[in-house]
Amino acid sequence: MNTATDTTHCDDLAKALEAFRDHAPLIERWGTELARRLCSGARLLVAGNGGSAAQAQHLTAELVGRYRDDRPPFSALALHADTSSTTAIANDYGVQEVFARQTAAHGRPGDVLLLLSTSGASANLLSAAERAHRLGMTVWALTGRSPNPLQLGADESLCVDAPVAATVQELHLVAVHMLCETFDRAVENGEAGRAAADGTPAADGKPGVVGRLVGRARTVGRTTTGAPVAPRKGQA
Repeated sequence: MNTATDTTHCDDLAKALEAFRDHAPLIERWGTELARRLCSGARLLVAGNGGSAAQAQHLTAELVGRYRDDRPPFSALALHADTSSTTAIANDYGVQEVFARQTAAHGRPGDVLLLLSTSGASANLLSAAERAHRLGMTVWALTGRSPNPLQLGADESLCVDAPVAATVQELHLVAVHMLCETFDRAVENGEAGRAAADGTPAADGKPGVVGRLVGRARTVGRTTTGAPVAPRKGQA
């Protein structure tokens, strides 16, 4: 009886990860730009289908909540998460409009629409990208292998070179976490906060508005001695 463990999935992931490293500069640029925009009052809209919808909601949870350290919350919406709106739009206008119509409702010039798709060919995401451009939004895409329609319909795209959708999704999660790390670093350094204060970078090197808010956020839940406050009864 053959009891050897099949590591093909792990091997495929490791191979794809090596090529994925080349996207690090793009992800860092996205994270820094996203911090600048969200600190200036813009918002992030994210959409995907199936497993990509879960990845989209993962990202918005990290931004509205937190990734690692305490910091202010930022505006980020996973468009599929409003099931009433999504099903109503699909019923009344067709599945192709489920994200485009929500983009039209929530998006504003200067906002960012991030679309996730392993195939890069989902019609409802392509419609959302087109609607976002008409509104003056910036469109970023996380996709599978290039070329693909969503890559061509986005302002910028990160295309994962992997033959299996599961591997693409796993690397999309890596991209999400790297994006959050870069975002938090930009906020922490006050770069985005200085830009948000008056639209131009500060020359004095002092923490900006958001940088100061981060400092305040770290004091939440601590005593005057700096020790964490014990959870109240019934709190986890």
